[in-house]
Amino acid sequence: MQPIKYRMTAALLCLSLILCLSTGAAADGVRLRTVSSFAGADTAAEAYVDILKEYESRTGNTVTDESATSDETWKTGVLNDFAAGNEPDVLFFFAASADSAPILSKVVPIAEINAAYPELALPENPALREEDGRIYAIPARSYWEGLYVNTDLFEACGLDLPTDWEKLMTAIRRFKEEGIVPISVSLTDIPHYLAEFVILACATAEEQQARPRSMEEVPESWIEAMALIRELYEAGAFAEDADATYESAATELFRAKKAAMQFDGSWLASSLPAENMDTIAVLPMPLRSGEGAADCYIGGISMGFYLTRRAWNSHERRGAAVDLLRELTRPESLRRLGNQAVAGRLLTSAEAMADGRQMLSPLQDAMHREAREVWLLECIPAVASGAMTARECWEKVMSLSPFGE
Repeated sequence: MQPIKYRMTAALLCLSLILCLSTGAAADGVRLRTVSSFAGADTAAEAYVDILKEYESRTGNTVTDESATSDETWKTGVLNDFAAGNEPDVLFFFAASADSAPILSKVVPIAEINAAYPELALPENPALREEDGRIYAIPARSYWEGLYVNTDLFEACGLDLPTDWEKLMTAIRRFKEEGIVPISVSLTDIPHYLAEFVILACATAEEQQARPRSMEEVPESWIEAMALIRELYEAGAFAEDADATYESAATELFRAKKAAMQFDGSWLASSLPAENMDTIAVLPMPLRSGEGAADCYIGGISMGFYLTRRAWNSHERRGAAVDLLRELTRPESLRRLGNQAVAGRLLTSAEAMADGRQMLSPLQDAMHREAREVWLLECIPAVASGAMTARECWEKVMSLSPFGE
């Protein structure tokens, strides 16, 4: 039999080893994975990374961030990851739309999180309520979309801003003569804004919000809107390589003052240099028939932070992931992630665009992914080039039951 002192020494050594291993595990912390669209030219990208670093410093946890600029490729990649069971722990993604529908079974309702962690009192915004009546995401910012114009280019050419259709077409012709791209756009990468705004130019608010179940129910104004893309194309409104360029290149043309106009959202405003804020304005879409601009604009709350079931069901990661969700959605964090960089004439014009106008959600958000991609990535460039008629475009889209049976 071993002496008692040796047995005690061995026990102490074992205990020390266990404590060392436990301390090492605690020092390593928990490893989490995030995905968002706070990347690229978005001025909130740096703030997002800073918030993650602050969380790591405070908790000892590690965050692997895989954020990228929001486009169809990014969106499809996120959905494919969910389908393959490779979703992140915390996600910033679209909400209350056809895009969010495929992920709802793999994310946690905010009410369920609050029930387990009542001290957090995470906000539930009714604007992000899904069709099942539950709210899964916490929004970080609202948005609007409009017609951006480089006002200094209009002034240099002696042109009025495009507040009605005649002024828009006059500007297109003049800028084309001057060697300036009238409207910067990528027809094959992100033609979303163009598609939404030609509908605003032709449709009433009620028609824009229609959700037809058959081709016979499609508003005639939707067909007129697609034909308008062809009309703009033939008028030389777009760059010669508009059907072969990327959105990033199209946006750079506008930033560099080599393009006079661009359809885009508030995320573009927050990414523009501060010195350009007084030489850029955003306007509502001019009406195709009649004077003035549409009495509505595109806007809403499109994206929010989610906690995934994968993190929630993990004994190791749940607490850390909930803590990260709370960190990202604190009022101070949301302020840092908001559109605080917009100022000057750009801010004033954006406020004027929304004042007194009805806010409408984008038509594309109501479509399921396959139909939306066919409309935007196949039909729009084909209609622009003349390879497909406006009616054929909607016949193809409606054959896919874009808004459900």
